[in-house]
Amino acid sequence: MAKAAEPPSGTRDFLADDMRRRKAAFDAVAGVFEHYGFDPLETPAFERLEVFAGKLGDEASALIFKILKRGVHEATGEADLALRYDHTVPLARVVGTYGSRLPSPYKRYAIGPVWRADRPAKGRFREFTQCDIDTVGSSSPMADAEILWAVHDGLIALGVDDFRVLVNSRQALHGLLEAYGIAEDQGTAVLGTLDKLDKLAAEDVVAELADRGLDRRTAQDLVGDVTAADTDRVRKQLDTTERGRAGLAEIDRVLELTSGLPEGRVVFTPSMVRGLDYYTGPIFEVIAEGYPGSIASGGRYDGLVAKLGGPDLPACGGSIGIERILAIQAADAEAGSGLDVALTVLGAEDTMMRMAADLRARGLRTGVYLGTSGKLGKQLKWANDNRARTVLIHGPEEQAEGVVTVRDMVSGAQSAVPVAEVAEHVRSSSA
Repeated sequence: MAKAAEPPSGTRDFLADDMRRRKAAFDAVAGVFEHYGFDPLETPAFERLEVFAGKLGDEASALIFKILKRGVHEATGEADLALRYDHTVPLARVVGTYGSRLPSPYKRYAIGPVWRADRPAKGRFREFTQCDIDTVGSSSPMADAEILWAVHDGLIALGVDDFRVLVNSRQALHGLLEAYGIAEDQGTAVLGTLDKLDKLAAEDVVAELADRGLDRRTAQDLVGDVTAADTDRVRKQLDTTERGRAGLAEIDRVLELTSGLPEGRVVFTPSMVRGLDYYTGPIFEVIAEGYPGSIASGGRYDGLVAKLGGPDLPACGGSIGIERILAIQAADAEAGSGLDVALTVLGAEDTMMRMAADLRARGLRTGVYLGTSGKLGKQLKWANDNRARTVLIHGPEEQAEGVVTVRDMVSGAQSAVPVAEVAEHVRSSSA
């Protein structure tokens, strides 16, 4: 295939089966979020570049897709707009712009494409869909728990059922560092290393902590505490600092408020860090059998909305890794649905058009052959390519007798049905 015929690097074309699968997934998740009282929010595909300026950090800022000035300003080579990097920055702008017109707290969800000027790789795209849910303006632990409940039910709606929600707290993590006497200026690096425990062996994490200047004995004890089979060891350490006790209280409250979920579904996981600095309270990740990495994550991020240009409000949220889930499910999926009925055209075009309208009025997905070939074989191939369950044939012999041959494309069985009765006959046999 010529290069020009391929989609741009890091993007994809979605044909019919993929589109239907994706739409069904998006609708399923949106339905769950709606039932939880979250409102949909759609923002422009691009924002003013200044909206992002200095608000994403150097690494993320380097991945912004900038849009050059247009018209008479094109020759300047300057950018004034940027494609949407995520749904959080637009959320902060919306809260800042429409604050007095929005409910307080404001609960919104957003499902739509975002763009990153990243290096494409397997499973990594420049254009992909994010599925976010957030509550802005509530410091109640009920808000954190509700996000977790909604994400949980969203995953169930997507057909993911064998999963666990790992819960921790950034306060608890910093309290644990205090309990071990780890200096504040080392904290970020230490937590970043602990965040690798799901990828590296415990001894490798200990070695990296030691390389970062941590006493090896301290590193061993710290890693041992957060990876212990039960949480008693880490709970004892957290109980020795005020920040640790506050973090542990956050965790236990979330566990209490989600106790109505299946037993063992939500678990305190001391080794789960979430490497993003903006989290300030409870955090979570979801892991599932058959899916690599986490398939959902989130937490409390008080102060982030203000940092992104909105008002200084508490906030929490979560994100379902819907692209990762769809990729796994697509690999296991059977062929999607096709036409309920395919009508061949061998003359009597007006009759076939009226018949098609009658079938559609009965709720059947109906296609009429629009090609130029009058050969039945070619038209049957068209019907087969469209995965039609039933084919209607109304050739010269059928026209003379006032009937239609109704063929079942699965079994090959066929019968002659009077023209006036075809639509009802097909609807009844499809029910």
